[in-house]
Amino acid sequence: MCIRDRISLLVATAGRPPLRTLLWVVVAMVGARSAAMAFNRLVDRHHDAANPRTADRHLPVGAVSVAGTAFFTGLGAALLVLASAMLNPLCLMLSPVALAVVLGYSFMKRFSALAHLVLGFGLAIAPVGAWLAARGEFAPFPLWLAAGVMFWVAGFDTIYGIQDVEFDRRAGLHSLASRLGVARALIVSRVCHVLAVACVAAAVRRADPLGIVSLVGVGVMAGLLAWEQAIVRSGDMRHIDKAFFTINSWVGMILLAVVLVDLYAL
Repeated sequence: MCIRDRISLLVATAGRPPLRTLLWVVVAMVGARSAAMAFNRLVDRHHDAANPRTADRHLPVGAVSVAGTAFFTGLGAALLVLASAMLNPLCLMLSPVALAVVLGYSFMKRFSALAHLVLGFGLAIAPVGAWLAARGEFAPFPLWLAAGVMFWVAGFDTIYGIQDVEFDRRAGLHSLASRLGVARALIVSRVCHVLAVACVAAAVRRADPLGIVSLVGVGVMAGLLAWEQAIVRSGDMRHIDKAFFTINSWVGMILLAVVLVDLYAL
């Protein structure tokens, strides 16, 4: 279960999620994430084989089969639908929409440089889904949190995409870096991260159980994202892994930690 989902579920239940709801939300998120990642590898296997950075992935080197990956994708999708059915009718009704988004992302790079935002939107579904699982209705908090997740992911995925800018141009794939150039893509990434911080702050302000500690956490998030932007400012790819993996994991963990303090310690 991802950090953003935990935050939404914890706020929706005031820190006391029913065990049954918690278990089925975990199943739904594991299913959706597994299906999305397997399908992405399946759809991109030929591009991955041609790209030196990704040529050693499992499908290009034959470590896993196309049929096995397709089966794993279907299994993940089935788990999402089953878990949604066990949660409530609204979750079940929206599960095909969620699948369309998380699977459809894999094709976006072939058509639009806005693929980064579509990836962000796919991951932003998670906190909304967790909230709906607990409450069965929409509310401002998960929608603001989802917007924050969408811009956060779009910002760091734009940075990550810099690594493949030349390959994307040769292969006819779209990214902000291949469309706008690295310098302009990084400007868009910064704008996305500013919007992410603003949206997460708006989410915190609209959640009754959350208070000053969570707002301080949003400030820490802003500082970490500023650091992330600073270390790739010149397009220097030596620090991309640190920006993409390390700093972003810290952002998620700190947000979860401050929410836990607000819910359980104050």
